[in-house]
Order: sequence, then C-alpha cells, then structure tokens
Amino acid sequence: MSRMNETTTDAQIYTCPMHPEVQQAGPGSCPDCGMALEAMGLPAATRRTEYTCPMHPEVITQVSSDCPICGMALEPTVIDLSPVVNVELDDMTRRFWVSAALSLPVLVIAMSDLIPSLPLQKAVSVSNLVWIQLILATPVVLWAGLPFFQRGWASLIYRKLNMFTLIATGVGVAYIYSLFAALVPGIFPDTFRVEGAVAVYFEAAAVITTLVLLGQVLELRARSRTSGALRALLDLSPKMARRLDDHGGEEDIPLDALLAGNKLRVRPGEKVPVDGVILEGESAVDESMVTGESMPIKKTPGSQVIGATVNGTGGFIMRADRVGSESLLAQIVLMVSEAQRSRAPIQRVADAVAGYFVPIVIVAAVFTFVAWSVFGPEPRLAFALINAVAVLIIACPCALGLATPMSIMVGMGRGAETGVLIKNAEALEILERVDTLIVDKTGTLTEGKPRLTTIINNEQITENELLRLSASLERGSEHPLAAALVAAAEEKNLQLSKAEDFFAVLGKGVTGRVDGRRVALGNAALFKDLDVFVSEFQDRAEFLEKEGATVMFVALDDASVGFVAVADPIKKNAEYTIRQLHEEGLRIVMVTGDNARTAEAIAHKLGIDEIEAEVLPQQKAEIVQRLQAEGRRVAMAGDGVNDAPALAQADVGMAMGSGTDVAIESAAVTLVRGDLQGIVQARRLSRATMRNIRQNLFFAFVYNGLGVPLAAGVLFPWFEILLNPMIASAAMSLSSVSVIGNALRLRNTAL
Repeated sequence: MSRMNETTTDAQIYTCPMHPEVQQAGPGSCPDCGMALEAMGLPAATRRTEYTCPMHPEVITQVSSDCPICGMALEPTVIDLSPVVNVELDDMTRRFWVSAALSLPVLVIAMSDLIPSLPLQKAVSVSNLVWIQLILATPVVLWAGLPFFQRGWASLIYRKLNMFTLIATGVGVAYIYSLFAALVPGIFPDTFRVEGAVAVYFEAAAVITTLVLLGQVLELRARSRTSGALRALLDLSPKMARRLDDHGGEEDIPLDALLAGNKLRVRPGEKVPVDGVILEGESAVDESMVTGESMPIKKTPGSQVIGATVNGTGGFIMRADRVGSESLLAQIVLMVSEAQRSRAPIQRVADAVAGYFVPIVIVAAVFTFVAWSVFGPEPRLAFALINAVAVLIIACPCALGLATPMSIMVGMGRGAETGVLIKNAEALEILERVDTLIVDKTGTLTEGKPRLTTIINNEQITENELLRLSASLERGSEHPLAAALVAAAEEKNLQLSKAEDFFAVLGKGVTGRVDGRRVALGNAALFKDLDVFVSEFQDRAEFLEKEGATVMFVALDDASVGFVAVADPIKKNAEYTIRQLHEEGLRIVMVTGDNARTAEAIAHKLGIDEIEAEVLPQQKAEIVQRLQAEGRRVAMAGDGVNDAPALAQADVGMAMGSGTDVAIESAAVTLVRGDLQGIVQARRLSRATMRNIRQNLFFAFVYNGLGVPLAAGVLFPWFEILLNPMIASAAMSLSSVSVIGNALRLRNTAL
C-alpha cells in the first residue's frame, strides 16, 4: 500500500499526527497506530494543540495521551484562556469516589475480626465473606485501576519502566492471587493458609488502588495550579476591542479577530487591547504591569502602547501593530511556558537514579519474596507475597520524578509574576552560582535617555550652529546620545540639514558632510585618529566628565570648534540595588564605551567594584571570556545591540525588557520592567528554586531509602513490625503530594 494516495491531487490531504509519513486524500485511520487522520495545511487557529509531559519535555505529540516514559497524562504546551476541562482529573476523581465507596466495605470485612462490635464471621460464613470481597473489589481493580494497568503495560512496550510498572505489578499480583485463592483454594499449599484457610488480599488490592487514585487526584489538582501565574497574565488582556472602519463606523469585536493595521478606539478607563502606536489623541497610561513604574506615562501621537496596560482619563485612536501571538504579553507567556518545560542540569541526577530504580525495586521485591518464603514464619508464602507487594508499592518513584520539574514550573511562574522571564531551567540553576555581574552603563545603570546639558564653542562658530551641525550629522544614528542632540535641536527649532558621506566609527564617533562642510563628532580617540587637536577644550571637558557627563568633541573642516556634553541620569534605585547585589556576594563590573572619567564618576556614586571604560562593542565579549578564564561565573546585564555578543557569551545573559530585540534574543533572562531590581529578584528566585529542588530530592531519596527496607520487613526479627501494603500505598501517595506541596510554596517566595 502506498503511503500517499496520489489519485486526487486537488483533494484535502490528511495525515497522522503521530506518523506524518502517512498521507492520503480524504479522512481515515492511520494504518500504523489506528488514530484518526487530520487535515493538513489548516490555519494555526484550527490546528490541534500540542501536548507534552511536564517531567519529560522532550515528549511532544499533537494528541492528548500518556507519556511513554513516565505514564503521566500529557498537558498542553501553551496556556490559553479557553474553558479549562481537565479530563484526566475528572476521570480520576470519578474513579476515586467509586473505588472508595466499594473499598470501604471490603476493608471492613477484612478487618472485622479485629473489631469487637463487628463479628461478621459468626453471621456470615468465611467463604461468603470472601465472595463478597471478590465482588466488591473486582470493579475497583479492573475498572477504577484500569489506567494504572494500561500505563504499566505501556511501560513494558516502550521499555521505560516507571511508577505504573510497580503499581500495576503490586496490585495485579495481590488481586490475581486472591482471585485464585477464592476460586480454587485447593491448589495452594499449607504455607499460604492461616488457620486452615487460604488468606486473600482483596482489601489490599482495592485499598491500594483507591489510595493511588487519591494521590493522583491530589497531584493533578496541585499540578493544575502551576499554570495559575501564566493564566493570570493572560487574563490581564481585554476580551474585546473597538475597531474603526474606513467610513468612520465603530464595532466591538473579539480580540482574536483583530488584524495588524486595524484602527482601534481606546476610551478612558479601558485596557489597551494590543501593542501598537497612538495615531490621534493623548492620555496617561498605567504600564505598571510591564514596567513596574507606578506613575502613569503620558502618551501622545507616535507613542508606543502595550496591550493589557490601562488607559487613564483621556481617549485615543491607535493602530494595532502586534496582535495575537506577536503581542508582548503573548510572547511573555510563550517564553515562560517553554522555560517551564526545560530541564535543569540537576534533573540529570534524578534521571540517572530513576533509570535504574524500578529494575532495582523489582529485584528487591523478588528478593523479599524469596527471603520470607525461606526464612519467614508460617504462613511463609503469605508473608512473602504481602511484603513483596508492599516493596513494589512504597518504592514508586513518582516523588523522585516530580521533584525537579514541579519546582521549575512553579518558580518560572513566580518569576513571570514579577517580570523576571527565564528562558530555560539551566539558566535558573547557573544563576545561583554566579559570582560576577557585568553591567552596561547606558540603559542599565542609567535611564538610557540622555539629555544635552552643555555646549561649548569657540569664536569660529555659534552655539546654535554647532548644535545644528552636530544634530544634522547624528540624525541618521540610532545611538541614544544622537537622539539627545536631535531632540535638543528640535526644541530650539533649528533647521536640520541632510548629512552625506555618513560614517560611524564603532566606539568612537561619526563623520560626514553637512551643507558641504566636513563635520566630525566623537570622543578623544576619534579626534586622535583624525589628527585634530582638542587641547583648548580639554580642561572643561574633563571637569564635566568627572561629573558623569559624556563629552563629544566637534570638528568642522578638520578643525576643533567645541564640544557638546550629554548626561544620562542614573536610575533611581541603582545605588540601592548595587548594595543588595553586594549583599548577595556578587562582584560588580561596569563595562562601557564611555570615557574613563565619566565611568569613574558613576562607579564612585554607585559603589561599583571594577570599571572597564572606553570598551568597543566587540571587546565586551572578550571581557566576559577573560573573567570566565579566571574561573568566575559571569552574568551580563545589558540592553543594546552592542551587548548581544557579550550576553550570549556570559554564563547567564540578562536583557532589560526595555532594550532591543537582539539583546533580548541573546539573553537567557529578560527583565520585563527594565529595572535593575529585576537582577536581584532573578538571583533570589534562582536561589529559592534550587533550594526547593534540593529539598524535594532529599525528601524523595530519604523516603525511598527508608521505605523499601521497612516494607521488606527488616524490623520484623526485632520488633515484629510489618508494613501493610495499604499503608505503603498511602505513604507513596503522600510522598508525591508532599513534593508538590513543597514546590507550590515557591508561589509565595518574597522577591
């Protein structure tokens, strides 16, 4: 049979999501796995959601099924605000309540001889009690426990032994043995008999199933809460937008129906629907959910606005630029969703242990059975069976598997709430061990919005003419210092000219022609290259640089005519944040292309440990490499295009959310609010999450390390203490719940 039906080329082609090589014209079933085929080429909005395993993110399918590695139900890869129906939780809850109702009488019957007020053996014969237990326990094991057997069988097929392998084996052995003991008791030797009757363990099989179901219900409820932070972020967006048509009409439409380029009206008090630009009107917009700035920001025509921020008292018309998955909020949610599915290096420890754990437990259970059947008291085989089942049940490695991913998921969500977006779990782990932080000056320590403060000119040129020529030359540059000159010229209503032969010298300045005259603007290094002397302005320039200003000399027709000084205010909380970072044990290194005197002035005000000034963009990555060669763990914080190589080179790159897209893409951590305090928060989040992971791994290792010998009966020779399989099941379920509960504590971590 051909993999592709070639008879109809114009028909809709259908394929299997699990076996994409299977294609045919028209619907049908996959010949390999039997799943229904899906239409190819559907728009993104109609495609099926992808699903993945929180413990094994490498598993991704387009169908909701079970993880072939651990057996857990797969979850959607992307959070949305559609009505949430947790099918697995509903199913497990239903199975739990049915099994609980049936298991309770089975347990009462089994324990009736220990309850003086319930002498059931006198009212009902022992054989009839066994049949009652069989009737009640069978639907519990075969229906309520069916998912465990299915997942256990799948673990054998995929050769990935997991917790369901042990559960299915333990419950299956107890039930099948009891079934034969009830139907054909004569086949069992005396070593299985208690007071002449063959012991049955229907109550163990039923109660273990019920308790495991309870554990699954509690776990699923807790896991569903880990996406709460992301869902809360998404819920910030309005559900409707007011769109304007070409004829002046207006209509309210769902956010999903918006297209880039649509004109939207935002009325006072409403949320901004999507990212875009104001075309008409003005207002003050509360952007605290993104920037952390409590004061509303004035917006006028041409200003950028961000979706989900809150408009103030004015109204405006805006153009939608980034809609749907391209909006800032959607990108944040997507980034955190992907980060939650990443794996920290510490997870390798748990993976390595889990890979050998289940086979070792099965061997331990076999050894327990043999030891009790040979050395145990009568009825030896009954003791052997029940203790082997207890070993299988208590040793389920679910707590071990959940220890790391649950903490990662909750920690990433907590970071998203505070504007700290971490791209992967590896960065979160490394950040805890960072001992050196490199910070860029402009836009990181300073506001990134320089303002012209001083103009010094000689008799060859007027102050306004010097500014006009400088601004005309810099008008085509994207550098913040250039923007400051252009803004100052526009404030004075100076008529700017077109610059020709424009040439930028990285880290030094720019040259070109304005109105036919040669103009150069830059630092002392540029003027040294041009053989232009600036000695007459040197003293005044040095004084301003010591005050923290950046000086740019100006040359006209190869002669120095003056300079302009631009100051970039230090961020309000920079000094306090640097002090906090020092308390965290970090050495702070400021790297800047600015001159040494300006850098020293700022470093002195902030208490920075080390300065690297007059650094060219390509040298920033070299500085990172040098510090790494000294054995340091280096984090780099920056916001510009020139920071991207260093951000990528650092052990952890941290981009300011107010910076360029290139910087954000190069970094492992994005501080959405563009605030230095975000660095402190990221560090604290890393430490809290890694501490939580270690606690979880400790609980899991200690639990299994103590539980298996106890279940095997090591205390019996001295204290005659045995661990009933039902108690083992309860302990196993509680171990998983305790790990999840501990991980959820991260949601309340103070950052």
